[in-house]
Amino acid sequence: MIESNIRNEIEEQIEKYLGGELSANEIDELWTELIQDDYYYDYLKTAASLKGLSEKKRNRSNILNMGGVKQAYLAAAVVIIAATLVLFNIGQDFSADSVSPVYSIELDYYRSAEGMVLENEFNELLISAISAANRGEVNSAISIIEDRLEQVSEPAARQELFVTAGSILYNSGNYSQAVLKFEEGIANQSDDVLLVERNYWYLGNTYFQLNRIDEAKSALENAYNMNGAYSRIAESYLKALSE
Repeated sequence: MIESNIRNEIEEQIEKYLGGELSANEIDELWTELIQDDYYYDYLKTAASLKGLSEKKRNRSNILNMGGVKQAYLAAAVVIIAATLVLFNIGQDFSADSVSPVYSIELDYYRSAEGMVLENEFNELLISAISAANRGEVNSAISIIEDRLEQVSEPAARQELFVTAGSILYNSGNYSQAVLKFEEGIANQSDDVLLVERNYWYLGNTYFQLNRIDEAKSALENAYNMNGAYSRIAESYLKALSE
């Protein structure tokens, strides 16, 4: 009975987290539980996915125009990505031997740049590129993105395109090209804090894949200093890589 009550309380906290209702301290406490139990991770992924689908059906025509919906989508995206990364080392003490670069990067697209609503055409283009990548058509996906890059100058849009291209290349194992895209993303740094933080985290992992450890630590330190969704996992990697 006690265990059941505890589970219910944590599940309730997860729901509040997805709704943006938790304080920074409450989020830290929740993550302490999440990284120790696969059950909570599975519940978190399911809840985030269901929330996203529910909101999408309710506002199919203009999903990113609503502030509350935007917040839920941002939370869902961060939860799914960050939780996946943390699980690589559940139940272990972090050390140089226990950490490794993330295996793959989530390509679900629920995001918009902070303070800016991305037009439907832009969203559709990203989804088209991601769909091509998921079919194994990596070159086609990158071509879609590069064609769009020639047409846009807005920093947030360009950074999103570079991060998406880098993620696709990373997942295909082409780390040498992926790192160039992530570096371009940083060069086009926008005011979207979540996007910049994500860019640094992915860049750090790509350097790690290439055994460029000093550069990996520098990128991860930038992610950590932003004190956001990736801060705690970035800190753990930094400690391990510094040993």
